[in-house]
Amino acid sequence: MSANGLAGLGYEGKTVVMTGGASGLGEAAARILGELGATIHVADIAEPKVPHASFTPLDLSDFDAVRSTCAALRKLGPIDFLFPIAGIPPHSFGPLHCMVVNYVGTRLFTEEMLPAVRDGGTVGLIASTAGRNWRDYLAEHLETLKIADPDAAKAFFEANPDKLRDGYSPSKELLIVWAQQIAIELGQTRHIRINTIAPCPIDTPFMESTAENTGIDFHNDYPYPLLGRMASAEEQAWSLLLLSSPLNASVTGATLFTDQGLAGGWLTGALAPPSYRPRQS
Repeated sequence: MSANGLAGLGYEGKTVVMTGGASGLGEAAARILGELGATIHVADIAEPKVPHASFTPLDLSDFDAVRSTCAALRKLGPIDFLFPIAGIPPHSFGPLHCMVVNYVGTRLFTEEMLPAVRDGGTVGLIASTAGRNWRDYLAEHLETLKIADPDAAKAFFEANPDKLRDGYSPSKELLIVWAQQIAIELGQTRHIRINTIAPCPIDTPFMESTAENTGIDFHNDYPYPLLGRMASAEEQAWSLLLLSSPLNASVTGATLFTDQGLAGGWLTGALAPPSYRPRQS
């Protein structure tokens, strides 16, 4: 899809702050936002290859760095769109680090940046179809959300490794539940919307790395009922940006499953649960 002629989406001339803009879905989103006329400021491990107004190196697992980075980025306000969309798979550094980056660090970054988001602005997050079972763990997640201090949250998961599972799925479940919870206060007090998208596997280096490290052949064995293939980063980025557009003024606390129908298919029995097999060498 081309960004030409899409000024009505509401990004032209707007200020965007994001994490995860250096690769995958985030890189695609940054590129599209630039084409739509937004001014983009990125905080990430690596500098984006796409055009951007500023770049700040940031590791979301370093909470002091998150706070200092956000203190500087808040000076860019008022911020129109906040996209804290960096994420890592569990095999990179293990389940704990995955949880710390994907949920704890992302939550801290969002909370630190919210004072600079203008009233009526928008926050967009990336969950995953891996977070589809959040209802099964709702009571547990609501208790976890009460741990607002990031160091205490990390310590909680260190002391309760059973709560981590693979690290990835619960981190995405927590983002879904957290967004639903805070959407009410943000909406009532500041008219800020917050939503998530929940993609299926995307054709990015993230997925290549997952397949290599797990030995799972996602490419050939994972069901893709709509496209018959993984979605591209650009296809998923458009979903995020369309959901976050002011055209969706009444939508907040929502999770849009951009997963080719997988979550619904598994829930209703229209699809058999995925059965992965090791990739053959």
